[in-house]
Amino acid sequence: MVDPATPSARTAAAAGRLAVVAIVGAPNAGKSTLFNRLVGGRRAIVDRQPGVTRDRNVATAAWAGRDFVLIDTGGLDEQETSSLASAVHAQSLLAAEEADVVIALLDGRAGVTPADRDVVECLRRLRKPVVYAANKLDTPALEDAAAEFFTLGVPAVLPISAAHGRGVAELLDQVVAHLPASPEAVERPARVIRLAIVGRPNVGKSSLVNRLLGFERTIVDSTPGTTRDAIDTPFRRGERDYVLVDTAGIRRRPRVREQLERASVARALGALDRADVALLVVDATEEMADQDARIAGYAWERGRALVLVINKWDAVPRAQRNRVRVLSALQDHYPTLAEVPVVFLSARTGAGVDGLFPVVDAVVAAHRREIQTARLNEVLEEATGAQAPPSVQGKRPKFFYATQTSTAPPTFVIFTSRPELVPASYERFLENTFRQAFDLGGVPLRLHLRQRPKRQG
Repeated sequence: MVDPATPSARTAAAAGRLAVVAIVGAPNAGKSTLFNRLVGGRRAIVDRQPGVTRDRNVATAAWAGRDFVLIDTGGLDEQETSSLASAVHAQSLLAAEEADVVIALLDGRAGVTPADRDVVECLRRLRKPVVYAANKLDTPALEDAAAEFFTLGVPAVLPISAAHGRGVAELLDQVVAHLPASPEAVERPARVIRLAIVGRPNVGKSSLVNRLLGFERTIVDSTPGTTRDAIDTPFRRGERDYVLVDTAGIRRRPRVREQLERASVARALGALDRADVALLVVDATEEMADQDARIAGYAWERGRALVLVINKWDAVPRAQRNRVRVLSALQDHYPTLAEVPVVFLSARTGAGVDGLFPVVDAVVAAHRREIQTARLNEVLEEATGAQAPPSVQGKRPKFFYATQTSTAPPTFVIFTSRPELVPASYERFLENTFRQAFDLGGVPLRLHLRQRPKRQG
């Protein structure tokens, strides 16, 4: 029951489209497990290690005919003093403040803790509907443990098991009962543009997300690996609708050792599968690495349009800020990225960010472009006439005609007499010719050679 185009908490509330429900609680209470249960899929990483969820996850859930935005948060824990823990706490509190209804999840097996008392006190100050639930009570024999939480001074505590689904229906009944009146239906855009923000750890992906959205959607911390989930955040810019997916940094496979980090990398690659465009963020203060090119390859293999974002441009000494030199070095060292559009910006200051979206819109248009068959064949004829394919064993393949079979990415089928005689180098020549002729920079092409069907009769 997940709608990837649904607005996030802030945009939904502003547009008056869907009510917002936030799941909050102390670390390791099972919030992500409940989130996954309610949205019908494994959208959040679940691990026994406390504090796995650091940013907010957003998706849509439905119950009793009502759709609502659901937010999974990190732990509310005023006892932790580290900068990262404080940021997680602030993000969780912000989610609760934005919500129409809050689900306060307590660890039923751990019993009442000082962190639970802090959670209840925080929520009292918000003065909004709160549904309290004691989680991890997997059997009827454990349900009496929920009574202990009445010492917190709350009106009711529901015994539930997010892992097994026990009591979840009753929980949702109470949540829906507290939702504000359903707004009139608002027509949604037919197709949003999904942007997967990818790159190595600590290159500024989360800072870019926050800059684009205009508020602190994700936690920014100098510790590599702060972002662990792939987080979808819809937003509107001008007349267009977008969804940003901020992902965990992708490292080389030998360095991906911890199970949790492997899950994060899998989520990052999964984000590419759900995107239209990959924004590959690299650090301007460092030389581009082979891993950056590998990440570009991941996006290319999945048929995604690609934009290279050179972040932290403001941190480069002024005397060294030579864009032409950077682009030339990029082309020399990574020729496969030569046709990919490049945007120089600073997520920290906002400089250059306004120039990103015209480039994104251009590559999206190219990604979805439909080429007239007549024009496609004109270019094919001109290309093969200017540079004929090499002969193999005295035989030279003939090219008859081409047709486009799909978009996103543009896919072409070329009919020829002997596909097996066409070398890979000549296929690349045709691909580059089509790319230049139809302005398809930053877009992967799919080129398929087929033998022309024999005529019947």
